[in-house]
Amino acid sequence: MSGIIIALSKGRILNDTLPLLREAGIDFLEDHEKSRKLIFPTTHPDVRIVIVRATDVPTYVENGAADIGVAGKDVLMEYDTSGVYEPLDLKIARCRLMVAGPVNAPVVTGRLRVATKFVNVTQRYYAEKGEQVELIKLYGSMELAPLMGLADRIVDVVDTGKTLKENGLEPTELIAHITSRLIVNKAAMKMKHGLIQPVLDQLAAAVARREKTSV
Repeated sequence: MSGIIIALSKGRILNDTLPLLREAGIDFLEDHEKSRKLIFPTTHPDVRIVIVRATDVPTYVENGAADIGVAGKDVLMEYDTSGVYEPLDLKIARCRLMVAGPVNAPVVTGRLRVATKFVNVTQRYYAEKGEQVELIKLYGSMELAPLMGLADRIVDVVDTGKTLKENGLEPTELIAHITSRLIVNKAAMKMKHGLIQPVLDQLAAAVARREKTSV
């Protein structure tokens, strides 16, 4: 298939990525928010955009279904992404991956129960601390787990912390600062270098300009 495909996910990452893509001459040709399409042509003749779930972006890129993708560092930390390059930190969708628990929670005796969708990251984090924990995998409404007695702590992405506070929780430990990263399929980087490298260069320049103006 000629040209290159960029995998993006709906929501904050897409909204924050679009201004950078526009500076690289890439924009939707139609209103993606009103369309049920999942693959979109763009203003760049050699680029199409595909909309997928955020957690699926690395899979599409690693397996060559997409050439380039934008994914949060939290997703990249959770999954084995040895099959992709991570050449650029877009410095967008900033947040933190944190441990959180009830405010003034008592010390837990016995094995800590931790609810999260980031089971691999969480397991590595506690293993590095020399702690064995019981992991409970959830896919959403993480704050509910301590309230319902399902878990003692949660590991989740925190932006403003407002949701935690409204549910009587507080962040207690920082695991990582998170931003969105540009990832590239390793084979595509070689085979389509002439198409991909200019896009990478333009995006890097756009990031640098934005960072300079925000200082």
